[in-house]
This record gives sequence, structure tokens and C-alpha cells, in this order.
Amino acid sequence: MNDRRLVAAVAQTSSVLLDTPATIARASSLMADAAAKEARLLVFPEAFIGGYPKGADFHIYLGGRTPQGRAEFKAYFDAAVTIDGPEIAALAEVAARHKLHVVVGIIERDGGTLYCTAVYLGADGAVLGKHRKLMPTALERLVWGFGDGSTLQAVDTPWGRLGAVICWENYMPMLRMAMYQQRVAIYCAPTADDRDTWQSTMQHIALEGRCFVLSACQHLRRDQFPAERLHNRLPSTADAALMRGGSVIIDPLGKVLAGPVFNEDALLVAELDLSLIPMGQMDFDVVGHYARPDVFSLQVNTAAQCAVKLGDS
Repeated sequence: MNDRRLVAAVAQTSSVLLDTPATIARASSLMADAAAKEARLLVFPEAFIGGYPKGADFHIYLGGRTPQGRAEFKAYFDAAVTIDGPEIAALAEVAARHKLHVVVGIIERDGGTLYCTAVYLGADGAVLGKHRKLMPTALERLVWGFGDGSTLQAVDTPWGRLGAVICWENYMPMLRMAMYQQRVAIYCAPTADDRDTWQSTMQHIALEGRCFVLSACQHLRRDQFPAERLHNRLPSTADAALMRGGSVIIDPLGKVLAGPVFNEDALLVAELDLSLIPMGQMDFDVVGHYARPDVFSLQVNTAAQCAVKLGDS
């Protein structure tokens, strides 16, 4: 690590559902706000670009789909972005302008499939990498594809390795171990889980991995949801919270540095002292002196998976 201290920020706000240009503008404004607070890293929530349509059901039921549901999915599909598209390029340019590293949740379009993805942007405007959610949860599986082990790679930053684990992937012990083995110093957890119990999971991960944990969740209200375009099964009052936030920043010994904040938009900012990582690892290094590879081992398949292989490739 070149720097021992890092000012980091977490954005808690909503997408502009089904309006990707407006969401890109909102993200760009938040990046400027974070930079004004001297942040050099900013983390956005899960599915921020493209949207997490909390409460939507796309009229799906076992054994059947409907024309209306297919039309709603088409609108959602059209709001998604590609890694090499103009939307990510625009965000990367803003990151470079403000000298920010950024982790942003997107709905990624690849062929006819959507993925819930976290993209890493560098302070030089480069796309450093991405992570596709391995295991969509419940109804998510009917609108999002499954990631593979090829995107489990953390990326290098001046402050150490940076990685993202999305929402309930954080409940997968083996996935967490795959990240710890890469010596992740800054563990990002973009999520749609706004329950009180989420903070205890984040504190556990900080202590388990002896890393900083930055979790970002949206603050989305029903009147921000385009009910005329997407059917919603959740309460209909305009001010009902569909996602209430709960974003938080935690240090390697489990101390909460910022948040959690509920029921309002927020930009959480905290200074991270990277020297706390080796101090915390003095008595616990989950993939080092506290590991027992003679008893336990984990094999991770990091090969990209494809449905068809042509020729000898």
C-alpha cells in the first residue's frame, strides 16, 4: 500500500428507475459531492445503474409468463447498460475528473441476459474490472443471469486490494474466503438488504476478514417507482419506503465509522486508517496463521463459463 489513510464515501440514494441517463447524471453529481469532501473512493448501491425495482414481479408465476410482464421486462432490459457502452464511459470520465476510485452497481446487459454486476472504475478513468453476482436471490433469478468464478477477482488500488461482494453473496462463506485469500483491504458490499440485521453481517465480515467494509443500499420510496410502467406488489402509499437504506462503513475491528442511516438520502464519509489491518491481523488472519489448510481447503473455479465452445478453443 502506498497510502496509509483513505477518505472513503458511500452513497445512499435511489436510481431514477427506467431512466438511465437521469441516473448517470445523479451518480455524476454524487461523485462531485464526494470529491468535494476529499473522498478518493466512492461506493454506490447494488443495481444503481439500471435499477433494483423493489416490489416488481414482472407478472411471473410458476408455469407461465404474460405479455404484460414481457413488456415490463423489455423496459427493464432497455434501461440496462453494457460494460463497453457510453454510460460506463461517461462515469469513468467523471471518476477521472475527480480523481476518484468508484465501485458502482449496474444491471449489465450481455446478449439476451441481464446480470447484477459491480464495476470498478479507477481514478485515471480506466475500467479496472467487474464482478457479476454469482447467486441471484429468489425472484431475481428470473430476471438476472448467474455469474461465474471468472469475475471473483479483486483489483489493485493505492490502498490495497479492493473487492465487491453483492448483497446475499455475503452470506456465502466460501465466496468470502475467496475474497479474503486475495487480501482484500477494502471490502465493498453493495446491497438491497435494508433490514436491521444487515449491520451485524457487515460487522462480522469486517472482523472475519480484518478489512474495511463499505456497504451501500438505496433509499427508494414508492413515489420514485414508475408504477405506471412496472407492476409493484408492495404498499401503494406515495411515501412508503421500498428500500430504507442502512448504509454503513466499518473498520477491521468491527467499529462503525459511519452510519447506519435510514429513511433518507445520505453521503457517508469516513477516514480509513489502513494501519488497522495488520494490527487486527496480529491475532486473527483467516487465510494466514489462523487457517488450518491441513484440515480445511477451498478450490475456486475462476474459468469463464460459456455455453458453446467453437473449434479447439
